[in-house]
Amino acid sequence: MVVATDERTCQYGVRVRLLIARCQVDYAGKLTAHLPMAPRLLVVKADGSVSVHADDKAYKPLNWMSAPCTLTVRVAGDEPLDEAVAEVWEVRNTSGDTLQITIAEVLHDSSHDLGVDPGLQKDGVEKHLQALLAQNPSALGDGWTLVQREYYTPIGPVDLVCRDAAGGYVAIEVKRRGEIDGVEQLTRYLELMRREPRFSTLSGVLAAQQVKPQARVLAADRGIAVVTVDYDTLRGLDSSDDRLF
Repeated sequence: MVVATDERTCQYGVRVRLLIARCQVDYAGKLTAHLPMAPRLLVVKADGSVSVHADDKAYKPLNWMSAPCTLTVRVAGDEPLDEAVAEVWEVRNTSGDTLQITIAEVLHDSSHDLGVDPGLQKDGVEKHLQALLAQNPSALGDGWTLVQREYYTPIGPVDLVCRDAAGGYVAIEVKRRGEIDGVEQLTRYLELMRREPRFSTLSGVLAAQQVKPQARVLAADRGIAVVTVDYDTLRGLDSSDDRLF
């Protein structure tokens, strides 16, 4: 029997891979999670992230591993794989968390080059909110100063990069409504930017007009601060002289 182990380290520029397979998924890290054997969609994105999807829950994956991570694939014939197993994927991040995907049957496997994404086009209010915060970074914290607006990373632009009163760098993601996907988006940006020596201690802030409770919980877990901003105040339309109280 020929034993062949295919080890791949996720790197940027890899084509997006879509795989539909009957699989079992086990996650081990700060918590553990188990998905029993069933048909699912596996997505390996160009940034190296791996996500597991079912045919519901809209865009939200059942489980995932964000970049940077390492993907190791063991194929049929490797020890000690069972004969009923086609492949076993082990995805490991820099914190040591693991996502193990045991594949019994592959139903579809394709790769696609999506090219360079032009980035999210902000709607009028969100784009204006970003511009107002760039002009008034002190609305995010006393003594804060703007370093750069639209700081580009390999997976998209960070809305604002500032320095806080102590001189530390802060990456800010601006949303009209702060939700879980905004926290996830900022988490990916922070992971990438912290690879640069000057951003090694970079902190993150989600700034929004409204923030959902679930987003606050996830942000706290990721060490991301949340700032609620008042659009009218930033535009100078809310004057304390006009208030009764």
